[in-house]
Amino acid sequence: MKILLIEDEKKVAAFIKKGLEEEFFTVDVAFDGKEGFNLAGVEAYDVIISDIMLPLLDGIQLTHALREKKITTPILLLNVKDTVKDKVAGLDAGADDYLTKPFAFEELLARVRALARRSEGNLSSLLGIADLQLDQKSHKVIRGEKEILLTQKEYSILELLLLNKNSIVSRTRLIENIYDYRFDTGSNVIEVYINKLRTKIEIDGAPQLIHTIRGSGYMIKDLSV
Repeated sequence: MKILLIEDEKKVAAFIKKGLEEEFFTVDVAFDGKEGFNLAGVEAYDVIISDIMLPLLDGIQLTHALREKKITTPILLLNVKDTVKDKVAGLDAGADDYLTKPFAFEELLARVRALARRSEGNLSSLLGIADLQLDQKSHKVIRGEKEILLTQKEYSILELLLLNKNSIVSRTRLIENIYDYRFDTGSNVIEVYINKLRTKIEIDGAPQLIHTIRGSGYMIKDLSV
């Protein structure tokens, strides 16, 4: 899943980004509200995390502006203030959740996962198709009774395919899901990762689950479809 983090304190941003990437999220970082607003308008994110005290455009103004632009991505606001008034202001602006600094990273992670599941309409942490199962909490991937070890990017691609099972996912969307907005979309890196995924999950004669849709992208689909 892909996260937009808007945080002007670079040490805090680096800490959050590192922690989320270790949990298999892809993270873009903006250091002011205007940059965050621009990125949110051109990139597809699963969750936006924004500090309230930002230069150029604060978190409340940013949230208002995003909602006025009909961007419905879940927003988690961060703030050092924990008064009811501040929380209400954030939620009334259109935010989905509010977390007070300082916070335990485990709580931030739990809130991000909850918002991501809510945006996908999936309240369970388990994703699956046929005899393949992916647990978004433990990051375990199992086919049949065999656990499959994936790299971070392999896992991210499989997760996105499973979130959109029986539907085509374009290679551009796959690239955007695992790299930041500066990555060269002309690269064949997705084809390389898809081949590695197939090698790992389609072993011992197991039926093919990941299909190439020529000119469109990739699809993971039920055996009966």
